[in-house]
Amino acid sequence: MSVPTPELSVVIPLFNEEKMVGGAVQELTSALDARGFDYELLLCENGSRDRTAALVDELAHENPRVLALHEPEPNYGRALKHGILEARGTYVLCDEIDLCDVGFYERALPILKANEADLVVGSKVLAGAKDERPFVRHAATLVINGLLRATLGFRGTDTHGLKAFRREALAEVARACVVDKDLFASELVIRASRMGRRLREIPVVVHEKRRPTINLVRRVPNVMKNLGKLVWIIRVKHR
Repeated sequence: MSVPTPELSVVIPLFNEEKMVGGAVQELTSALDARGFDYELLLCENGSRDRTAALVDELAHENPRVLALHEPEPNYGRALKHGILEARGTYVLCDEIDLCDVGFYERALPILKANEADLVVGSKVLAGAKDERPFVRHAATLVINGLLRATLGFRGTDTHGLKAFRREALAEVARACVVDKDLFASELVIRASRMGRRLREIPVVVHEKRRPTINLVRRVPNVMKNLGKLVWIIRVKHR
């Protein structure tokens, strides 16, 4: 028996989230149900060393709207790409387990449904936004976006975090992306613009419910490596 195609696919990468995944998923699905969303929730676990993988499978078994996806190694970008390409909804929303900002869904989806944009990015630094994360993390966002503007001509204010898009318009863009881990989200936004997709930024309030599961300093070498790779491919090889 075929499963009806949902209107919305929510994609959430997960790494070592055993302490909060159950409660966060329950809270999110309850909010989506209460608001009448027709949705599927793709939980993209990647290389967790705690019980996250098992808990994700349990959640999928208990709720037919929840799908469990797994990647063998910790890789945020690969997990996010996996979820995007497995999504079946007309619209896809990329969220974080420590955010689950249904208010963003309610603001972004009307823009997509009115065909005013192909991709809506929730910006943490746009006028009207409020970033309640620690100063170091906010500063890191400013630095990476500055590097993207300087090296790749990025014209927006943010690339990482909440995003909503029409699946039909962005699936090809996701397949074309060549970097993973932290820079996949940035490449997705930059490639979308370069491939003629219409982008819109809207301000968001960011209040994380727990400390990051991956140390910021440890992420820097891979971010710089993938940035160099991305600059080479886009600016030098013109791909």
